[in-house]
Amino acid sequence: QVQLVESGGGLVQAGESLTLSCAASGSIFTIDGMGWYRQAPGKQRELVAIIARGRTRYTDSVKGRFTISRDNAKNTVYLQMLSLKPEDTAVYYCYSDILTDWYKRDDFWGQGTQVTVSS
Repeated sequence: QVQLVESGGGLVQAGESLTLSCAASGSIFTIDGMGWYRQAPGKQRELVAIIARGRTRYTDSVKGRFTISRDNAKNTVYLQMLSLKPEDTAVYYCYSDILTDWYKRDDFWGQGTQVTVSS
């Protein structure tokens, strides 16, 4: 059993900042990728940022404003979001690619945290 617990969402004004956190716990053998997706009302879920094997990747709309990082000792991934825009408003979901044993890999998702940016 693996759980991803997110925190850090909220309501901010345009131009302000937020940092999201997501901690993985449970039966974890090792964690490969960790990342963040978001889903705005009426839109498909999209990849925001991912970090795996020392590499990061961002969707174009957040490059230069968002930074993803992770603390492997704490099984935690962070998303620092600067210069937020109203179009960043969405439910943000933590994602992780976890091996629960050496031969068993699964995708896990957090419950989602709302980020609302007012203009």
